[in-house]
Amino acid sequence: MASSTELRVKELLREKGWTTKTLAEKTGMSESYLTHIKNGTRRWNEDSLKKLANAFEMSPVDLFAQRKQRTDNIDSNVSMPEQADVKLKVQIVPVVGEVPANPSPYNNQLMQITSGHKDEFVPVLNTTDSACFALSIDNNLMAPTFVKGDLLIISPEVWTRSGDIAAVEYGNDTAVRAIMQVTYTEDFIVLESVNHKQAPVALIRGKDHFRIIGRVIQRNQKLI
Repeated sequence: MASSTELRVKELLREKGWTTKTLAEKTGMSESYLTHIKNGTRRWNEDSLKKLANAFEMSPVDLFAQRKQRTDNIDSNVSMPEQADVKLKVQIVPVVGEVPANPSPYNNQLMQITSGHKDEFVPVLNTTDSACFALSIDNNLMAPTFVKGDLLIISPEVWTRSGDIAAVEYGNDTAVRAIMQVTYTEDFIVLESVNHKQAPVALIRGKDHFRIIGRVIQRNQKLI
C-alpha cells in the first residue's frame, strides 16, 4: 500500500519511456538520488518535488501516489442515516457571505449580518454541529465545481481527510481564508483550487501557518 509520501516516479518513467538517467538530465539531480526516490528508500524535499513536477510537466500534487484515491464527489461525503427513521435531525444554519475565522453560533450570526445575509437560514439534514454554517457563493471563480448561487454547508467538527474540500486559513504574513482541496503528506500540506485551475500551494508542516476551519459536507444548488 502506498504511503502518504510515496511519489509516482517509477510509474511516470514507465509511461514516458524514460530511464532514470534521462530524468537525471532533465532535473539536474543525481541518478542515485532519483533511484532512492523512485524506490521510496529516501525522502524527497520541496526542491526535488518542484524539479520532478517540472520534468514531468504536472502539478506537484499529482506526483503523489495517494492522489488516485481522492474523491471529488462532495455529495458522497454527506453523512446519511443507516436506517429510515422519522426522527431525522434537521438543523437550521445561518447563511454567510464570508468564511468566519472562528465559527460558533454567535460568530456565524455576526458574520451573517456583516456580510449582508441577515435573517437568511437553510435547513441541513443530519448534523449536530452547532458551529455549522452555509457559505453563499457570489461568483463563478470556482466554476464548474461550485457556481454563483451555490450554498456550501461547512461543518467545523467533521474531520477533514486528504482529498476533501474545506474552508482553510493559511499564510504567514497575511492570513487568507478560502475554499480549497487539501492533501496531506508527511512534510507538506498541499492546497489546490477546487477546479484545479490555479497552481497548488505547498505549505511546510510545522512552519507555515495553516488551519482547517471546517469541511464542506454538502452543496446546495440554487434552483431556478
